[in-house]
Amino acid sequence: MGPTGGGSGGGGSSNTIHRSSSRPQLDLSKAEIEANVDNDKYNPSILLPNQSDHLSHLALDIGGSLIKLVYFSRHENQSANDRRMRRVKDRLGLPIGNRRSYRILGGRLHFVKFETSKINECLEFIHSKQLHCGGGWESHYSDNVADRNAIIKATGGGAYKFADLFKERLGVSLDKEDEMACLVAGANFLLKAIRHEAFTHMEGQKEFVQIDPNDLYPYLLVNIGSGVSIIKVDGDGKFERVSGTNVGGGTYWGLGRLLTKCQSFDELLELSQKGDNRTTDMLVGDIYGGVDYSKIGLSASTIASSFGKATSEKKELEDYRPEDISLSLLRMISYNIGQISYLTALQFGLKRIFFGGFFIRGHAYTMDAISFAIHFWSKGAAQAMFMRHEGFMGALGAFMSYEKHGLDDLMVHQLVERFPMGAPYTGGKIHGPPLKDLNEKISWMDKFLQKGTEITAPVPMAPPGTTGLGGFEVPLSKGSTLRSDASALNVGVLHLVPTLEVFPLLADPKTYEPNTIDLSDHSELEYWLTILSEHLPDLVDKAVASEGGTDDAKRRGDAFARAFSAHLARLTEEPAAYGKLGLAKLLEMREECLREFHFADAYISIKQRENEASLAVLPDLLMELDSLDEETRLLTLIEGVLAANIFDWGSRACVDLYHKGTIIEIYRMSRNKMQRPWRVDDFDAFKERMLGTGDNKPPPHRRALLCVDNSGADIVLGMLPLARELLRRGTEVVLVANSLPALNDVTAAELPDIVAEAAKHCDILRRAAESGGLLVDAMTNTLDSPKEKKSSVPLMVVENGCGSPCIDLRQVSSELAAAAKDADLIILEGMGRALHTNLNARFKCDALKLAMVKNQRLAENLVKGNIYDCVCKYEPAN
Repeated sequence: MGPTGGGSGGGGSSNTIHRSSSRPQLDLSKAEIEANVDNDKYNPSILLPNQSDHLSHLALDIGGSLIKLVYFSRHENQSANDRRMRRVKDRLGLPIGNRRSYRILGGRLHFVKFETSKINECLEFIHSKQLHCGGGWESHYSDNVADRNAIIKATGGGAYKFADLFKERLGVSLDKEDEMACLVAGANFLLKAIRHEAFTHMEGQKEFVQIDPNDLYPYLLVNIGSGVSIIKVDGDGKFERVSGTNVGGGTYWGLGRLLTKCQSFDELLELSQKGDNRTTDMLVGDIYGGVDYSKIGLSASTIASSFGKATSEKKELEDYRPEDISLSLLRMISYNIGQISYLTALQFGLKRIFFGGFFIRGHAYTMDAISFAIHFWSKGAAQAMFMRHEGFMGALGAFMSYEKHGLDDLMVHQLVERFPMGAPYTGGKIHGPPLKDLNEKISWMDKFLQKGTEITAPVPMAPPGTTGLGGFEVPLSKGSTLRSDASALNVGVLHLVPTLEVFPLLADPKTYEPNTIDLSDHSELEYWLTILSEHLPDLVDKAVASEGGTDDAKRRGDAFARAFSAHLARLTEEPAAYGKLGLAKLLEMREECLREFHFADAYISIKQRENEASLAVLPDLLMELDSLDEETRLLTLIEGVLAANIFDWGSRACVDLYHKGTIIEIYRMSRNKMQRPWRVDDFDAFKERMLGTGDNKPPPHRRALLCVDNSGADIVLGMLPLARELLRRGTEVVLVANSLPALNDVTAAELPDIVAEAAKHCDILRRAAESGGLLVDAMTNTLDSPKEKKSSVPLMVVENGCGSPCIDLRQVSSELAAAAKDADLIILEGMGRALHTNLNARFKCDALKLAMVKNQRLAENLVKGNIYDCVCKYEPAN
C-alpha cells in the first residue's frame, strides 16, 4: 500500500451510513417539556407521547488509544393535571395530550472517554450505570444481566477486537458500524445542532464560529488519528475520502517515544510546552544571517528545515533536550498536515476545513500550528476550524445509526449544553458524575478534589500572548504543564429539548446576540467572576435557610459552594473552557449548579415574605392610580416599574438597602427619586404610541408580552399595575416568567397565586384572569354580582423556558413562541432581561425595555451613568 495514510477513518469511500433496525427507535414526534413534575420539578423532563418501545442508551467508538462513549439517560415520572396550563394551551392553540398515559423521557446525551488500555474500567462503568440494560429502567432485566440478544452500536477497530469481551462481561453483542460513516454523521450533527461547536485557534486565542446549518456543505473533514484521512463532505450521508497521509499522530508518538523515551502521548505533549525548536530546526534566519528572505515572503523565524540543525552540529541525541525535540516534531507534523489539507481544499475549491482526531485532543499548541499552516499557505483565504466534541464524533455517529433516533431533526435551539460538576473531563478512575444519587455525587466531588483540582478565588488574568507561530518564540501555555484533563475537551451534557424554539418576533434571528456585555474582554470577565465569587457565601446561606438549615442542607450547601468555585476557577484559567461564554450562560451555570445539589429554590421564603408585604399595600396603590388622569397615570406606572425594579437580591447594592428599611419604605423612597430625564428616556415616544396626540388616538396593542423580573414589589407594585392598564385599554396581556427559579425572580408557577391574590382587590384583574384561565375555581367576590360580569380580554401566564436572571431569545418555550405570534408589544423588564441581555435586540413588534441600573460598572459601561440610573428604551416595530 502506498503512503496514503490510514487515519482513524480507514480506507474506502463509503458514502452512506448504515441504518440498523436491529434495535427499537426513539420517536421524538410531538415531544414536549413535562412541567410540574412532583419529584423532579426543577429539572423538567421531555414527554415523548409516541414513544412506546425500549431503547438502547449507549454507543461506543473503541479506538487504539481511547474508548469514547455516548449514552442517553432518561427517567419515568408523572405530573398532576395542571388545569391552568390546559386553559392557556387551549387559548394559544397548543396540543395538550394525555399527560398521564405516557412515559417521560429525560433526554440527555452524556459524553465519557476511557483509555483503551483500561477497558475493564469502561466495562465496569457501563455495568454500574446499567447502560447496556437501558439505564436500569426496563423491568424485564433481572440480576443486572442484559438480554442476551441485546445489541449495542460500536465503531472503531476495538469494536472487532473486544467484541468477545463485551459479550462475556456484559452479555451484549456489538453491532459494528462503518468508522468513516460514523465520523461524518457525528460531525454533521455537531455542526448543525450545537451552537458554537466550531472554533478557530490562532495565537493562543479561541474564537467560536456559528455555522449556518443551511450553508454547511461542502466542507473538508481532516481526521488525524495514527494516520490522516481527508474527507470531502457534501451532505448527510454524502462523503468521499479524497486524500490522506501516513504521517499523523502515530508518527509523532512513535518518533517521539524513540527520541525522548516518553512513556505516554500526554507526556510527549507536555514536553512540547517547554520546548525551544531553535536548537533543532534550521530557520530562514540561520541561512540568511538572521534576516528575512523578504523577496519570497519568508520571515527569519520561519522553519526552513525541520531538525535541519542536527545535520551541521556535532551533537549526539543525548545532547538535545527532549523538550526541544518534542516541539520540533509537533511543528513538523502539524505544519505538513496543514499544508496537505489546504492543497486538498484548494483542489476542490473549499475554504472551510475542520480538523479532529486523537492527535489534536484539545492541545492548544497543536491547533495553533495547524492554523498557522492553513493561514500561511492560503495567504489568509482559508481557515482551520476545530470542534469541541471532536473526540466524540465517531461515537455520536454510531449512536445516530439507530434508525429513527430523532436526532436528525433537532435544531440548534433545541439542544441545551449544561456542565454539571464532573462532566467527563477527569482522569484516573473517576468517571462521574452519578446519574441520580446525590450522596454519591458529593462523595464523588470529594474524590475529584483529592485528585488535585485546586479551587481558588478568581485572580487577575494575564492578557493573551503569542505562541510564536513564526517558529522562533517559545510556546505560551496556561500553566507550566498540561492539566490532567487536557486530553479531553470540556464538553457538558446535551439536554434534548424539542419544545424550545427561536423567539418569532426577533427582527433578525441570525444576527441576534443576547449578551450585551462582552466577556471576551479579560477585565470584564475578571470583574464578573469576582462578583459571583463574592456573592457565593450569601447565596449558600440563603439556599441552606430555604430548606430549614438542616445538616443535610448544610452538607449540600458546602458541596455546591465547592463545585461552583471550581467552575469559577476553571473559567478564570480558561475562559473558553465551556464554549463561548456570555453573562447569561455564566449566571445560568450558577442556577444549574444549585439545582444539581438539589436546591430547588434558594430564595423561596424571601419571595413569599416580599409578595405578602407588597400585596398588602396594592389596593392603596391601585386607588391612587385610578385617581389620576390618563397621561399622568401612564407616567406614574412606568415610574412605578422602574422604582420597584430596585428589589434584586442579585445586586450587592440592593442587598445593602434591605438592611436600611422595609420593602415598602424602600419602594416609596425609590419612587420619590424618580426624576426625569432618566439616563435613557424614551417615555415620550412610548406615551405617543399609547395615547396619541390631540384627536389622533392610536388603536391599542392587540397582545402584550410582559417579561417580568423579581418577586415582591417588582411584580406586585410594578408590573401588575402596568398589565392592568394595558388590560383596561383592551390589550391582551401575557405575563412571561421563568420556568425555573433564579435568585428572587418570580416563576411562572408562582404567578397564578400572586395574580389571584391581587384580583381580590381589582375587578379588571379578576375578569382578565378568569378569561385567561388563571382563576380556574369560582371566586366569591363582592365587586360584581354574576349579572354584572363583563367579557374581558385575557390575562395569561406562560413560562419562558429558562431558569436564569437573563433570557436568551434563541431558546424559548413553545408556549412563549405561540403567544408571540399574535403579539405587537414586548416589554422586557429588569437588569438581566433588558440590560445584561437584549438591550441591543431588535424586534418585529414594538419593544419597551425598562430597568433600574443596580451595578456601578454596568452603569458606567452600558449607559454612561451611575448606579440607580433608570433605562426606559422604546423602539417601534422594525
